[in-house]
Amino acid sequence: MANRFTCHKISDGKAQATAIISKDRVMFYQVRPEDGMMEEKNHYLEGRIIAKQVLLFPGGKGSSVVQQDGLYHLDRFHNMPAALIVQDPDPVLVAGAIIMKIPMVDRLSQEFYETVRDGDMLLVNADEGYVEIL
Repeated sequence: MANRFTCHKISDGKAQATAIISKDRVMFYQVRPEDGMMEEKNHYLEGRIIAKQVLLFPGGKGSSVVQQDGLYHLDRFHNMPAALIVQDPDPVLVAGAIIMKIPMVDRLSQEFYETVRDGDMLLVNADEGYVEIL
């Protein structure tokens, strides 16, 4: 049985993929474009692949130049996250998601964050304003 949670759309689209949850903010420039692996030392996701997964994270970090460049290179190698669920969106992340056409949502309930687990299959439907844990 699926659990459905309402959300706020930031960037259009929908995607279904496994969840990967970060406790740390993400600088996409620190993600290796060739395979989508987080290379930042001592990061919660260090050594893990974020490509083609639904990335849940607190927010971005770093300058607009490094964030956009990191997203651009991930896109170039077809290793973008499938969707982004962010707790604290900033203009750089929002612009990147819109430009790169990555579904991005926020404003999910605390219940969602207490329920979702790393590796859960998620359906992010930004267009209709919900996330389902399948």
